[in-house]
Amino acid sequence: MTQTRIAVIGGSGIYDIDGLEEAQWTEVETPWGKPSDAILTGTLDGVAMAFLPRHGRGHVHSPSSVPYRANIDALKRLGVTDVISVSATGSFREEMAPGDFVIVDQFIDRTFAREKSFFGAGCVAHVSVAHPTCPRLSAACLRAAQDAGITVHDGGTYLAMEGPQFSTLAESKMYRESWGCDVIGMTNMPEAKLAREAELCYASVAMVTDYDSWHPDHGEVDITEIVATLKGNADKGRALVGRLPALLGAERAPCPHGCDRALDFAILTAPDQRDPALVARLDAVAGRVLG
Repeated sequence: MTQTRIAVIGGSGIYDIDGLEEAQWTEVETPWGKPSDAILTGTLDGVAMAFLPRHGRGHVHSPSSVPYRANIDALKRLGVTDVISVSATGSFREEMAPGDFVIVDQFIDRTFAREKSFFGAGCVAHVSVAHPTCPRLSAACLRAAQDAGITVHDGGTYLAMEGPQFSTLAESKMYRESWGCDVIGMTNMPEAKLAREAELCYASVAMVTDYDSWHPDHGEVDITEIVATLKGNADKGRALVGRLPALLGAERAPCPHGCDRALDFAILTAPDQRDPALVARLDAVAGRVLG
């Protein structure tokens, strides 16, 4: 058993955790640069918590400029075991209406301007992201949402686009009709991939704000409507997060799905061929297997 430390990466509209005890903002240095912001740490119902505003306080980072590697590395350095991503999304499904939440279990990654791995030349590794979210952690998020009275959908495919512009009508129809996606956003990739490389359990809670541009009765995305929906979703998101400590507990066993052992057989570069500089940068992310 190890101590549970839950991290919440808050997207648009989520900038803190209600009721956090002994709360303090902590600056964390990483070899991958500065995280999006300082990290708010404390305890909630006896469970260690951390909160990282993905875009920084004041929303200073665009989806493409978020320092994803630094964020995940910083959480790992703080001893985080479980990461919950909370983010605003558009919906491709009539039944997934604005104000609803979706517990994402799959992704299609259409981003192209971001560093997507901690590994590379000098230390090559390949992890599986066939199932990119942790079923145990996702189930806890589902239960927390239900207990909070939130309309929540169990399972969905998240189309990660580069942004910062919203989709064209043709793209929106393609993602919905041909590709079978359920929600669309700009921030969960490469975040989910990096969390897997760092052997962190990861769950994604999509907070629906709009119908993207495919819906004949809603037209193009209206940013003013999104902001209005964001405010209501933020309250729901905090209610969900507030129920997680009781569901996850202060101690946890090894992940039954192997998220915390993702690097067991992933590193292919022979020890004598590894780049010492890169290995040094991987001290938090891969120290368990690199020694």
